[in-house]
Amino acid sequence: MYQMLNKVKIYIAGHNGMIGSAILKKFKKIKRFQLLYENKTKLNLEDQSSVFKYLKKNKPDSVILAAAKVGGIFTNNTDRASFIYDNISIQSNVIHGSYLAGVKNLIFLGSSCIYPKLSKQPIKESYLLSNYLEKTNEPYAIAKIAGLKMCENYSYQYNLNYKTLMPCNAYGENDNYDLKTSHFFPALIKKIIEAIKNNKNYIVLWGNGKSKRELIFSEDIASACKFFLRKKTKSKVFNIGSGMEYSIEQYAKLIMKHLNVNLKIIYDKKKPNGTFKKLLDSSLAKKNGWEHKVNFEKGISIVINDYLKNHLNNNK
Repeated sequence: MYQMLNKVKIYIAGHNGMIGSAILKKFKKIKRFQLLYENKTKLNLEDQSSVFKYLKKNKPDSVILAAAKVGGIFTNNTDRASFIYDNISIQSNVIHGSYLAGVKNLIFLGSSCIYPKLSKQPIKESYLLSNYLEKTNEPYAIAKIAGLKMCENYSYQYNLNYKTLMPCNAYGENDNYDLKTSHFFPALIKKIIEAIKNNKNYIVLWGNGKSKRELIFSEDIASACKFFLRKKTKSKVFNIGSGMEYSIEQYAKLIMKHLNVNLKIIYDKKKPNGTFKKLLDSSLAKKNGWEHKVNFEKGISIVINDYLKNHLNNNK
């Protein structure tokens, strides 16, 4: 019991997701951390009373809020009411509950989609709310902006260390490969590997394939959470990116190259492209001492091996 008194108690919300599981994996290696995390069956983050009681009872020193309702362009655009309501409920309960429980340090994970559709590139943190949002993911973006502003203003009013980290598109182990709800990169991996498996010589992609995306490995986001969690910084919002940007078409070809296959790409131009370009300016995070470390060659190898081992026979 004496040893536990010296440990930093950290609650990780959303530990089962791709980014949350990467955070859990990294933080488990640090002996001074005592980690708290619960499955949804035990703690429903949309239930305000349960969240408040849990945080008040366990009194963590720090909280990492990686829980969210997430998805790709299709589910963002069709499940719009749930995306705004569920995300605002989850983050409001955890952020306000943390304040009530005396939590001094909190990391809220935002998203690069909160920035304006036609933002100047690369995107600085100061460009937030400078123009209108991409329509297809507007409800999700609005929810994330609300969470960012909660952290910013709770820090200001209550003298807390609540920060928002804004990752670009993430990829990693334990991703979602359901084509109806997944993000673009796991969808590409699944489409290409399933085409190979079924002896098809083509894949179908949404839009025209020209939209560009910056990718960062989930382990790098976990390292950013560890770096910024208890660090005192003047800014409360940090972009977390890799600087690696390719078009959807180029990513498809890079995956094919890794798998040593050349498939024809057919474009369904009736489907949306999403935001054309959203490269983050991560110089503020770098100025404060953090930068990404996992290169794409290493990351893609890990992800494809994870898909082949754990997801290949899932037909969703």
